[in-house]
Amino acid sequence: MNSSPLPFARPSINQDDIDAVVAVLESGWLTQGPVTREFEERFAETVGAKHAIAVCSCTAALHLALEAVGVGPGDTVLTTPYTFTATAEVIRYLGAEIRFTDIEGPSMLWDVDGVAQAIAEDPKVKALLPVHVAGQAVDMEGLLQVAEGRPIVEDAAHALPTDVFVDGAWKRIGSVGTVSCFSFYATKTITSAEGGMVTTDDDELAARMRVMRLHGIDVDAWRRYREKGAWGYDVVAPGFKYNISDLHAALGNSQLQRAETFSAQRTAIAQRYNEALADLSWIELPTCVSHSSHCWHLYATKVRPGTIDRQQVIHALAEAGIGISVHFKPLHLHSYYAQRYNLKPSDFPVALDQFERAFSLPIFMDMSHADVDRVIAVLRGISC
Repeated sequence: MNSSPLPFARPSINQDDIDAVVAVLESGWLTQGPVTREFEERFAETVGAKHAIAVCSCTAALHLALEAVGVGPGDTVLTTPYTFTATAEVIRYLGAEIRFTDIEGPSMLWDVDGVAQAIAEDPKVKALLPVHVAGQAVDMEGLLQVAEGRPIVEDAAHALPTDVFVDGAWKRIGSVGTVSCFSFYATKTITSAEGGMVTTDDDELAARMRVMRLHGIDVDAWRRYREKGAWGYDVVAPGFKYNISDLHAALGNSQLQRAETFSAQRTAIAQRYNEALADLSWIELPTCVSHSSHCWHLYATKVRPGTIDRQQVIHALAEAGIGISVHFKPLHLHSYYAQRYNLKPSDFPVALDQFERAFSLPIFMDMSHADVDRVIAVLRGISC
């Protein structure tokens, strides 16, 4: 069997992407400017949002969003422990407190009933921060109902392009919550190398986030030096340095045009995994929910309880040179969150169970049939 390294993820870069970046290099304007604006406009149109604001990461997007909706010291924000630390750390950036509520198995998505219970116990909750996992969306219709008007800031790092059923219609993530935050990290469906986007239909929130992404300055550099032709500006708030460059935006803009194609390619790989692995007694395949489409950012599967040890699977794949990952080590198992909030592993039993059995298989656009067959062969060679 081929033992050359097969990575867990790899971006798909073509000549159009390269040409787009080179064009910026040759333009003489590298930082945030006209290409960034074009990327924002196209992204807003893609997800059906009124505003899209490009930033340097999804973490930055989440921070801007929470600040814009008014989260601050003394507030509590509800979120899931089954996520990467960026989701929760931005709450602490603002001096607010985190309250975790568990996920529901086996989808790994936030349990809306648990959110409703937490709000009933603490009606002073300021905002909700759902996380769309692996390519599927949280039940946004249910979440909108239990939120009772509270802002919903979506961590949509895994959810492009993903549609969710709300109010009798399918709507794209990016146009449903109060604010939606996306990632263009190198492992995501589309990439700008590093970068993110925040979308909203709220004019005031959009204006606040645009100002705060660049030092609280009321006019960006492109408008100062090129469009308006004047250097003057005013600092209206103590903002952040979260803008993106035209170099990154050029790559993201080029990739965005293939987002649907990328999603279809990932879906085809997921279907091959599903068909080839369905009869294995020890594996629990990903669950698809009825209220959301799936863009297959991750192929996140699990070992069945009482069959084999997950480490046996990880070892077999590693021996064959195949990269895997685990999504996620729940935040309440990390020392900072456990100590600050006096949390035990058993406090979120579903998240704990999913983590202890989870492993994610390689899934990226340029995987060949032979690559997929290689992963399948290793898994089929594992015995209980």
